[in-house]
Amino acid sequence: MATPLLDVRGLTTRFRTDRGEVTAVDDVSFTLEAGQTLAIVGESGSGKSVTALSLMRLIPQPPGRISGGQILFEGRDLLRLSEEQMRSVRGNRIAMIFQEPMSSLNPSLTVGLQVAEPINVHRKTPWPAAFQAARVLLERVQIPDAESRLHTYPHQYSGGMRQRAMIATALACNPKLIIADEPTTALDVTVQAQILDLLKELTRETGAALILITHDLGLVARYADRVVVMYAGRVVEQAPAADLYRAPQHPYTRGLLASVPRLDGPAGERLVPIDGAPPDLAALPPGCAFAPRCTHALPSCLDNRPLLRDVGASPREHRHACLRDELPVE
Repeated sequence: MATPLLDVRGLTTRFRTDRGEVTAVDDVSFTLEAGQTLAIVGESGSGKSVTALSLMRLIPQPPGRISGGQILFEGRDLLRLSEEQMRSVRGNRIAMIFQEPMSSLNPSLTVGLQVAEPINVHRKTPWPAAFQAARVLLERVQIPDAESRLHTYPHQYSGGMRQRAMIATALACNPKLIIADEPTTALDVTVQAQILDLLKELTRETGAALILITHDLGLVARYADRVVVMYAGRVVEQAPAADLYRAPQHPYTRGLLASVPRLDGPAGERLVPIDGAPPDLAALPPGCAFAPRCTHALPSCLDNRPLLRDVGASPREHRHACLRDELPVE
């Protein structure tokens, strides 16, 4: 069996707060194959973005720290690398596209300089050649008049163009893994589709794997091969995307899917919200974190934390963390 490109095992990230230490990412494990798209989904505060920052080792210390686990990328544990070694990985072998490009792009530097910089730093390419490579990248992400746009600043770009510039920067060194953290949140629906279609097309061309962090299950259905569902810092379900939509096993996953509008649903179909609010990470119950909001909870759910277990006959393909063997049909 081939070694996965990324193998995350028991990743745990904690933060010190006034109320004590809070576990934001709690024993998270998943794998990602080369060329695959993995979506990590969940409500705000579920641990999606902290997981992404942990993979890049960008957790601010203090107050945060990665307290356990392994992040095996191309066979190397990133948590064992020195900071200097990790800098050679970031932007080179692994690239990240952040949620808001206006806060990620440097407003005082031209876009061309920012796209060219990783090529100069990681590939040791002289600046003139790096700028030419940056122009090709801007053309590749469909920015019009790329030659002149090299010399303009982020505030002179529209929101969609800034996100395209971020994608160009991410692709600069042909990374093997791209992490996109809510890459279309601030964009209108039409531009969202353009950006994600472009990102999917470019990863197909380069063979790069993609981790898509999102709360939008509509996007997941269209773009992801596999899905990891997180709640309160924990993985509650993971499966191939088609299996997850066809037969969701965890009550939280069912709740997320029931709250998404469907174009093929019956006229007047009512969306079903998940009652209650996400839990306080500093005061989680000893058992299932979702139990206080769950309509299928058993008395034992409050005291016994469920572990991920296989669903069906394919080990590790579809897994969920629920004490019930089978949910009632709804």
